[in-house]
Amino acid sequence: MTRIRAVTVEIAWQLGRRRRPLMLWAIGLTAVAAIYVPLYPSIGGEQMQALVDSLPAEMTAALGYDRLGSAAGYLTATVFGLLGPALMLVFGIGLGARTVAGEEEAGELELAAAAPVRRDDLLAGRVIALHTQIAVLAVVTFAASALLSASVGLDVSVGGIAAASLGLNLLVIAFATITLAAGAVSGRRGVALAVGAATAVAAFVADAVAGMLDDGAVIEALSPFSWYLASDPVVNGVPLTAYARLGVVTLIAWAVAHDRFRRRDLGV
Repeated sequence: MTRIRAVTVEIAWQLGRRRRPLMLWAIGLTAVAAIYVPLYPSIGGEQMQALVDSLPAEMTAALGYDRLGSAAGYLTATVFGLLGPALMLVFGIGLGARTVAGEEEAGELELAAAAPVRRDDLLAGRVIALHTQIAVLAVVTFAASALLSASVGLDVSVGGIAAASLGLNLLVIAFATITLAAGAVSGRRGVALAVGAATAVAAFVADAVAGMLDDGAVIEALSPFSWYLASDPVVNGVPLTAYARLGVVTLIAWAVAHDRFRRRDLGV
């Protein structure tokens, strides 16, 4: 079996066994867009801005609600700034923890590693399958948001929605790969979940509170959430440098997972 074929077989196996959960998560993300996007024409504009102005400025800035006065800001704050990332991060971190550490704890990884396949290829197939599933959810989020925005007449460009969806994809892939790497190092699903969730929450909090601190610019610059949304991609398009940083984080985490996984004692 060639190496490319081995990776392809592993990808197909991983995707095939996860297709039903993936479909349910896609439905959930579509529902988020379907709930929030059509609300804007009836509650947006001046009414929404008046509500935002009545709240404490620090709270609205921390939650991203200071953007709610415009259609693009509303879409950013609801779909791309809060519920979309929350749902996709739960999916990505959970799957990242299960992909290596979860199967090792369940005794399934040893059987896969005993096959005549290089560990490098086994891991590559699993990482690519993980990234592919996250990308599918990002595409679903894009399609639902774009179609619903057009149907209710939101003044938001398709390119802006695509830029935000790409950033959401890169953000979740980065944290999911960090989680997978933690599982490859520790061999424990609980440790992987803790590392993935803790880093994601820390990044979100850092981005949220950065504006309230004197040295907040430094903290904001270190937060992947800031790389994702600080440049307002729904309005301004793809921030190449910021999104490239998310890609670098993913590659570093993948390299760590690769180094540790090929040297782990799996009993085979």
